[in-house]
Amino acid sequence: MIEHVYRRASEASGLDAVVVLTDHEDIRRTVESFGGTCEMTPAECRSGTDRIAWAARNWRADAVINVQGDEPLLDPSAITRLAEHLRVHAGEGMVTLAAEVDEVALGDPNQVKVVCDGDGHALYFSRAGIPHRREGSDDVPVAPVLLHVGVYGYRRNVLLRLAELDASPLERTEKLEQLRALENGIRIRVLLVDEAPLGVDTATDLALAERRMLAMQKNGKL
Repeated sequence: MIEHVYRRASEASGLDAVVVLTDHEDIRRTVESFGGTCEMTPAECRSGTDRIAWAARNWRADAVINVQGDEPLLDPSAITRLAEHLRVHAGEGMVTLAAEVDEVALGDPNQVKVVCDGDGHALYFSRAGIPHRREGSDDVPVAPVLLHVGVYGYRRNVLLRLAELDASPLERTEKLEQLRALENGIRIRVLLVDEAPLGVDTATDLALAERRMLAMQKNGKL
């Protein structure tokens, strides 16, 4: 799966490099076996954000995009869109993706939801179905809620600042790192994509991802 995610990311435009960050020797050997670039990071890194920030301290890049290794169906064009946005909008420090949400995902705590302000910046991320509709509000237009796609673009200085901050109360409550940014005044631009890719968190997810990938290969889309 790591190889597939790496190759998908490498198809995106606007990137100077694609690098796998890990603290596992087995992953390093796997990446090097298919010709990929890998950097070892300390096992003490608390999260993926901390791992990327640790490596980015030695990079000259102005911006960094974080693609998780469990997103084999992520469309390379989504990564391209993040890269283009960061290049054009130099004043924005953090950007992520979201797609339309269905009723099943809305009630699933493993699917993260996001609501935005009128300018497309995130107001809040939650595992709960937000916003809650109170009794008697059926005649009120449905507020737009989106399904978050966990891919992030950062200005390097914003990434380093975020990694230096302590885990925030909302972050600890929801187990969502992006809430640390919001609680500390870091705005997050949310870009819309047509579809949220299937992340692989369970054996069931893996089996479904494999079926979808086989179907895409048969249709020449992979």
